Amino acid sequence: MQNKSTVQEITSRFDNDVERFSNLQTGQVSTLDAQLSLELITEAAKRLVPHAVNLLDIGCGAGNYTLKMLGKLPDLNCTLVDLSKPMLHRALQRVSSLTERAEVIQGDIRTVDLPEQQFDIILAGAVLHHLRDDSDWELTFKKLYNLLKPGGCLMISDLILQNTAELNTLIWDKYGDYLEAIGGQDYKNKVLDYIAKEDSPRSIIYQLELMTSVGFSNVDILHKNLCFAAYGGVK
Repeated sequence: MQNKSTVQEITSRFDNDVERFSNLQTGQVSTLDAQLSLELITEAAKRLVPHAVNLLDIGCGAGNYTLKMLGKLPDLNCTLVDLSKPMLHRALQRVSSLTERAEVIQGDIRTVDLPEQQFDIILAGAVLHHLRDDSDWELTFKKLYNLLKPGGCLMISDLILQNTAELNTLIWDKYGDYLEAIGGQDYKNKVLDYIAKEDSPRSIIYQLELMTSVGFSNVDILHKNLCFAAYGGVK
């Protein structure tokens, strides 16, 4: 873990990557089924909490998930949290085209001060894989659970591992084949080296069991394609 990117390094990278993350169609080709997962977790949130009032988007980036959610539930009060100030600036620009009820907060979701039992929907798109050890994961899931109102939902789209080493190797070999097919060997190496440096993903099973242990009453998997998945739970 000591060789992983620091919070400051992650922030700097996203500060300089706003344009790419502002375009879901062309900016996230290394993420399998990014558009499908975005549609699934926002539609699931709408169906689970159809009368939602307050939305929290953690690691919001350029605002893709909030924009999609507002397309389904336009009257939401939106709170967007991200490490990167330039990302938040772009997210607010984009979200403000749909609502005046949007607030951005620069900070780390693990430490930022937010009211408990405030949110009906929490969206976590490609952010939790930046967590590190077990205590980090547990504290974060506890916090997200506490931020939700009873009956609220946490919906996640993220990079994942397999629980079994042999199957993990299989899945990541297949993902490497995909990367090489779209960008060649150099692109494959670049993406995999970046993941090794910056990310610490966990399996769906690990995360769903952790969600259950901190209090979520129902957890479910919406979609999985190799090392990417959409899943969530209800408080």
